[in-house]
Amino acid sequence: MKFIDFFSNIAMPLMIIIIVLYGVVERKKVFDIFLDGAKEGISTVFNIFPTLVGLFFAIGALRSSGIIDFIINILTPLFNTLNFPTEILPLALIRPISGSSSIAVATDIMNNFGVDSNIGFLASVIMGSTETTVYTIAVYTSSVGIKNTRFVLKAALIADFVGILTSIIVCRILS
Repeated sequence: MKFIDFFSNIAMPLMIIIIVLYGVVERKKVFDIFLDGAKEGISTVFNIFPTLVGLFFAIGALRSSGIIDFIINILTPLFNTLNFPTEILPLALIRPISGSSSIAVATDIMNNFGVDSNIGFLASVIMGSTETTVYTIAVYTSSVGIKNTRFVLKAALIADFVGILTSIIVCRILS
């Protein structure tokens, strides 16, 4: 355990030293390359900023409008018949949309059911096996100027669905 603590403390400084030494050996201007990368990073931020503002506005409107609660109320009877844990339904719906909201929902699940419960275990596995799809697609596609994302969105949402379904199956097998 001490080795892991030691290694985690020196990992980043060690990487910086290795990069600088490599630059010196290859006779590259490391600081100039760093500055060029920083300039490119700032321009990327300016390119994706309008997309992020729109996305955050849409997520806020979706959360405050009550649409998520309405969808959960409609889907609960269906998922009860399928023996799907409906306590996870808010997390399954919000996770592809918003990372911070899904963390709040997962925390609420942990507080209500406990971290050692089957529902808490399932919430943890879902958080680890899915992605904030809408946010990720918006950031990546806007940074490179892609406008048509419908196929990417469909594939990513299918991957999230498979991740959630697989999480449920694996958690049932392991419990």
